[in-house]
Amino acid sequence: MSPVVVGVDDSEESLWAVEWAAGEAARRRQPLLILHAFIWPGLGVPLGPAPGAPPEGGFRHAAERVLAAALARAQKVAPDIEVSTDLPETDPATALLHRSQQAEVLVVGSRGLGEIGGLLLGSVGARLAAEASCPVVVVRGPVTTHGHVVAGIADQRESEALLAFAFAYAASTANVLVLAHVSTNGSPGPGLPDSALALWRERFPAVAIVQQSLTGHPGKALMRAASEASLLVVGSHHHHELSALMHGSVSQAVVHHATCPVAIIQVRR
Repeated sequence: MSPVVVGVDDSEESLWAVEWAAGEAARRRQPLLILHAFIWPGLGVPLGPAPGAPPEGGFRHAAERVLAAALARAQKVAPDIEVSTDLPETDPATALLHRSQQAEVLVVGSRGLGEIGGLLLGSVGARLAAEASCPVVVVRGPVTTHGHVVAGIADQRESEALLAFAFAYAASTANVLVLAHVSTNGSPGPGLPDSALALWRERFPAVAIVQQSLTGHPGKALMRAASEASLLVVGSHHHHELSALMHGSVSQAVVHHATCPVAIIQVRR
C-alpha cells in the first residue's frame, strides 16, 4: 500500500503537519511514513555528543528525538494506523521528492514559507509543490477538519485530478465543497456545466456542491474564498520551482500566504 508521507523537523509547524497526515492516512486507510532528513553526515559534521556533554546530546540523538515526537503525535491522533519512520542521510527536498514517487500524498509544514528569503531562494515546501510526483499538502497552523473545502478551478478540461482529490477529501470529512472558478483576465470564471457536475455527484452523492465565480487576482481571490476553509485545493502547471516563481504561479502564492492547509495537484497539459 502506498503511504501518506510527512516530512518533519523540530518545529511546531511540522507537528501540525503530522496531525493532518495522520488524519488523512486514517481517512484513506493507508499507512503513514514519517520522514526526517538527516543532512549532517554528508557534511562531515560529528554526530555524537561533544566531549563532556550528556550522552543524549549530538545531532543523531536530536534527529531521533524529532522522529519520536512526531511518532507520538501521530499515534495520539490516529492510534489505529500503521506508522513507520525514516531517517535518510540527505537534504529534505531530495528525500521527500524521492518518496513522492511512491506516496499517496506528501505533507509538510509551512515553516519559513512566508519569508522573503524562502520565496526567493527556495523553501522545501515550495520546491515540492512544483516538482513532487504526487499531491502535496502544506499545513499552516493547528489542524481542523471543520469548514468547507475550496477547489480552485481555472480550466475545467484540466481539473480531473484536482476535483478527484477535492471531492474525496470533502466526502471523507463530511464538508461542503466550493468549486471556486477563477479567471486570469479579470472576468468571473465560468462554472462547470451540469453534465460535468452530474458525473461528480454520481461518484460522491454525499458531497454538497457550491459553485462560486471569483474575480480579481486569482491567488488573492482564492485565499479570500478559503479564509475559513479546512482545505484549499489548487492545481500547478509548473514542474520546476523557478518556472513557477517567474510565471507568478497561483499555487506558489497560496502556499506562501493561505491560512488553511493547501493541497497542490500537478495538472498535466
